[in-house]
Amino acid sequence: QVQLVESGGGLVQAGASLRLFCTLSGQTFGSYTMGWFRQAPGKEREFVAAIKRVSGSTYYGDSVKGRFTVSRDNAKNTVTLQMNSLKPEDTAVYYCALDRDGTGPAYEYWGQGTQVTVTS
Repeated sequence: QVQLVESGGGLVQAGASLRLFCTLSGQTFGSYTMGWFRQAPGKEREFVAAIKRVSGSTYYGDSVKGRFTVSRDNAKNTVTLQMNSLKPEDTAVYYCALDRDGTGPAYEYWGQGTQVTVTS
């Protein structure tokens, strides 16, 4: 059984920073991509960032490039999303999701989400 647990969300003012964590437990995989997505009320889910477990290659959505950084700690099965210069439009529920790099459906496993609220 695969379990993804996000943590680190909260309420901050614009310009502040937050760090989100996603920890994988249960069944693990040698190769996967961990993605971060977000969804604000009334809006579609949006891709934020992703990182490949093996190569460390990273990918970012246009709205967060230059402000957010995704990293991994393979020993701890944890992926971190460092969010700097937060804006009110970053307010959303943030989810991490795991993609088994072609051996299963895209982003097959999801966490429960963590709320990020940025006030102006």
